[in-house]
Amino acid sequence: MTTTEPIMQKEEGKITTKIEERTGRVPSGAYLGLAIGSMVVSAGCMLAGKKQIANFIGQWVPSLLVIGLYNKLVKIEHEMGFGGAYR
Repeated sequence: MTTTEPIMQKEEGKITTKIEERTGRVPSGAYLGLAIGSMVVSAGCMLAGKKQIANFIGQWVPSLLVIGLYNKLVKIEHEMGFGGAYR
């Protein structure tokens, strides 16, 4: 395999394309804001003595950050011209 071979593009499924179209409309900063908000609400619940709900809400943070990161990567991929369905 040489470095001059064209990059093979994988065709995305219909469901993946629809998800990317929907999440692509949300600004990347919104996911960060939701994650920070979850941390604040979780801390408030912990201070109020509601440990179980605080842990539940606190576990949202990594998921929101990963979704935001995926959203950003998809946007960059499409800006570079590697994606097809999103715009």
